[in-house]
Amino acid sequence: MNKIITLGEVMLRLSPADNRRFAQANSFQIDFGGSEANVGAALVYWGEHVSHVTAFPDDELGKRAVSELRKSGLDTCLISFLPGRLGLYYLENGSLQRSSKIIYDRFGSSFSKYDGSDKNWEKELEGVTWVHWSGISPAISQEAADLTYRILKIARSKNIEVSGDINYRSNLWQYGKMAHEVMPKLIELSSVLIAGTRDFNQCLNKDFNDFSEAKAYAFEKYPQLKFIAKTNRKTHSASHNSLDAELHSKEQVWKSKNYEVNPILDRVGTGDAFAAGLILGLRKNDPKWAIEFGMAAGVLKHAVHGDLLLSSIEEVQEVADGTSGKIKR
Repeated sequence: MNKIITLGEVMLRLSPADNRRFAQANSFQIDFGGSEANVGAALVYWGEHVSHVTAFPDDELGKRAVSELRKSGLDTCLISFLPGRLGLYYLENGSLQRSSKIIYDRFGSSFSKYDGSDKNWEKELEGVTWVHWSGISPAISQEAADLTYRILKIARSKNIEVSGDINYRSNLWQYGKMAHEVMPKLIELSSVLIAGTRDFNQCLNKDFNDFSEAKAYAFEKYPQLKFIAKTNRKTHSASHNSLDAELHSKEQVWKSKNYEVNPILDRVGTGDAFAAGLILGLRKNDPKWAIEFGMAAGVLKHAVHGDLLLSSIEEVQEVADGTSGKIKR
């Protein structure tokens, strides 16, 4: 069986109902999600076998989180339980000219203390054909950075395809390391990257003027790289965005259609849906379809509440084909 591994923290998401502000909230909607698990859950929905690597506290919240991952179809056999707590994030959904806001409360989480040394990754990676990571994990703690490197190094030695969404977030790098001290060796182990100019500048300690300059450097510096993808988003308001995406090899460029997304129901997880669609397409060795399907998946996620894209391949393809939105009877 071809298997995929995703790795990263899963958190409890708390959101005021009905687009209320935090100051108006009397109760919170509960969801579970994390960037890499979101990618894995979408791939499972499309028929792939995905195991997610993470760590939870051994309490009722940790067990509930595992249950939610299982409901999404993710294989939870690689989850560890450690002392600590479940990471939280609070989401205030924006509307019109009011921006969305996120408050993180993840310090001291069980995942932040997990370095993966409890498992034989040579054995766990047998039969695996793809590993996906993001720049969020190595930004959380040294242990999470060590976990990511440990898995990616073995994956590379086994010629397993590795995709990484660099996803630079400045407010996460708080444990004494800068992104450019950690990220280059992870990029060096990856064959597919999702990144923009700012991501490359921060993670490689460079000052590229534009994406063209950044990608040329990356392909030259890291010869194992096969593809670099980037999304382009124009924000008209919190409820109205324009989107498209590009996929680059060293010699070629594929571009998606441009989409108008209005109104937006839930923007969280849209980049993860894009990553999942991209991975599915590249696993089919079809770069053009990968960028179109990935972008369509990201667009469709704007219309789905929660972190996860719960949509079939057929539904995503309808968005890509421009035939979505009709009543199905």
